[in-house]
Amino acid sequence: MRHAVRKFALSFAFAVASAAAALSAEIGTTTGTTQTQDDSLKDFMAANPDCLEFNDQCSFCAVVNGAAECSTPQIACVKQKVQCSKRAGK
Repeated sequence: MRHAVRKFALSFAFAVASAAAALSAEIGTTTGTTQTQDDSLKDFMAANPDCLEFNDQCSFCAVVNGAAECSTPQIACVKQKVQCSKRAGK
């Protein structure tokens, strides 16, 4: 019985680690080029200097001292185009 529990736990841990590695590798790539999530956020912030909060329906970000502070991606989300949800002065 103990052997079966250990085997299951080890298999589960391996599956979770594999899935996490695959997802993290997918985050940094776009079609044909490699771009990190930080680069795309910097591009969005440069194009929208008055945006205080934004999201891609997976991670929710706020601009704090000129840098983006984002939540971890939500479970089973479908990443969308980054959109501003709060602008300065509004």
